[in-house]
Amino acid sequence: MLSIKNEIRKLDSLSELNELSAFINDCKVMLGRMSFSVGDKVYVVQKTKKTEGRITKVNKVKCVVDMRGRLYNVPMSMLEMRK
Repeated sequence: MLSIKNEIRKLDSLSELNELSAFINDCKVMLGRMSFSVGDKVYVVQKTKKTEGRITKVNKVKCVVDMRGRLYNVPMSMLEMRK
């Protein structure tokens, strides 16, 4: 992991970092498709907080998550499994 971080620090343009960020988000979505299913308990991760929820539907890129009695379309990259 440390070598990956060192290689990222060598990038010298904002466009390269943006491209890397988009690639990482795509990887998160692919992993999410394989691991999320209806009924899973998840956290919706935002910058400053985690909110508990339950997946009610899995779409291509987003999941429908029941949080506090309301349904939200949430990108898979923002979801984290609860333990």
